[in-house]
Amino acid sequence: MNAADLIHEIDGLDSYKRFGKVKRVVGLMIESRGPESSIGDLCYIYTGSKKTTKIPAEVVGFKDENVLLMPFLQVTNLSPGSIVEATQDSLKIKVGSNLIGKVIDAFGHPLDESSLPKGLTSVPSDQSPPNPMKRPPIRENIEVGVRVIDSLLTVGKGQRVGIFAGSGVGKSTLMGMISRNTNADINVIALVGERGREVREFIEKDLGPEGLARSIVIVATSDQPALMRIKAAYTATAVAEYFRDKGLNVMFMMDSVTRVAMAQREIGLAVGEPPTTKGYTPSVFAILPKLLERTGTNEHGTITAFYTVLVDGDDMNEPIADTVRGILDGHIVLDRQLANKGQFPAINVLKSISRVMNQIVTDEHRVAATKLRDLLSTYLNSEDLINIGAYKRGSSREIDEAIRFYPKIISFLKQEVHDKMTMEESIVALNQLIEKGEF
Repeated sequence: MNAADLIHEIDGLDSYKRFGKVKRVVGLMIESRGPESSIGDLCYIYTGSKKTTKIPAEVVGFKDENVLLMPFLQVTNLSPGSIVEATQDSLKIKVGSNLIGKVIDAFGHPLDESSLPKGLTSVPSDQSPPNPMKRPPIRENIEVGVRVIDSLLTVGKGQRVGIFAGSGVGKSTLMGMISRNTNADINVIALVGERGREVREFIEKDLGPEGLARSIVIVATSDQPALMRIKAAYTATAVAEYFRDKGLNVMFMMDSVTRVAMAQREIGLAVGEPPTTKGYTPSVFAILPKLLERTGTNEHGTITAFYTVLVDGDDMNEPIADTVRGILDGHIVLDRQLANKGQFPAINVLKSISRVMNQIVTDEHRVAATKLRDLLSTYLNSEDLINIGAYKRGSSREIDEAIRFYPKIISFLKQEVHDKMTMEESIVALNQLIEKGEF
């Protein structure tokens, strides 16, 4: 940069600082008179007897001439007249390859309170999804190391899949398994709204040292303010986007989208939005597509995304589950009945689908997968008759075949937590099961 350009840059800098004062606090919301700012801007609220502690907050709305602020952290020692400083910018995080193996918060700071590594790049946490005309089609599969997914629900590089399940059905264990076994270049894992106890459990037990060595984990626990939980989702997505723009194939996992929606509902209600379906505010259904569309393919690399969705009472048609299922490129349903029988992963194959599978697998693979689904469906439709002895062998050739295959199909669908299967091994096992009836 020459001297003239440098002088032009300096002339363009805004040398003013803008301040306001806290007027009142209502519930989660802080109302201040000033400063001049825009929606999404980061501000600092000075608290304490000497006004030395500053609390980060975001501008989430306006009321008359006042600014509505939502704090990122728990606010203490706040009083009328506390100073509010505007930064005139949105939240930015630092990201780079030196973060791999770290566990960070929504601000990008390491949770073990160590200092940030050197050589990181500053990026905004909230970005726009890629231009749809610049998204390459999904043409190549990605290995996740789980036999039932690789063979029957094949996932493509850049595909976005929902994992739908109630609590305690094995979502975290399945996510840890995928992160350890996948052939993606890097994992980015967001734990949003998790219980504090579960964070270390997931990192040490489900993810393990092998998985953490190739992962970046972003955490916002359930006790943190709603804005912090939402920003954790945005920060994790920004980290994944950074590595995608470097040309890498990123495996992105978020647990869970439902808790992001709940956090946005808290903010929406605090701002004054009217509650709609099941108490969710309109802004919830506005941010979900914007957040989920940020992953996928672009001209540089891919983000293959798995989003977990908590379904209340195993109701697959509740508002968030229904909305997310309509946005994503496939869904995997974890069935409590299968989990109760000791089947892991407890994936209900007949209720799950990969919308891009037919474009990325061979005809032989597709035919074998369809045949297995057909056999499983035939057996389950006649299961009651078979169990009570009302079905007589020889009455139906299809049911007889399904009865013969069923025990082997169940064995095929099961996989131990620490068993790693390559995609090639999974497809060979599927073909062998269908062609020779052996597994």
